[in-house]
Amino acid sequence: MRHIYRCPLRWSDMDAYGHVNNAIFLRYLEEARIDFLSLRSKESKQGSVVARHEIDYKRQLVHRPAPVDIELWVKEIKAASFTVSYEVKDDDQVYVRASTVIVPFDFEAQRPRRITAEEREFLGGYTDDAEEGAVAA
Repeated sequence: MRHIYRCPLRWSDMDAYGHVNNAIFLRYLEEARIDFLSLRSKESKQGSVVARHEIDYKRQLVHRPAPVDIELWVKEIKAASFTVSYEVKDDDQVYVRASTVIVPFDFEAQRPRRITAEEREFLGGYTDDAEEGAVAA
């Protein structure tokens, strides 16, 4: 199953060349990731931090009134990290393919932690087989 985030484009997202600036895509991915992670219950002193981003830019995205879809799914779950994959796209165009390695973090102890059983169950519901379809937010 995939999570879909409808991301609005802002005029300020464009650079001097008239397309969405490459660094802005990190913000788009962050918005989609926060929207996805907000679906599960939150523990006050537990959260996660980004360990790594990887982005492949496929096409220019220019400003327009319509939002762009960001499809997000869980690619891999390990004991103390998980990888989220994304496609920033319209029905017929993929603008960006990306992934983020996320590490669960105990903010009170200020150290990484293992993924809980509840988190593993939640994340496992979003592992993707491209043929399985998507669920809109």
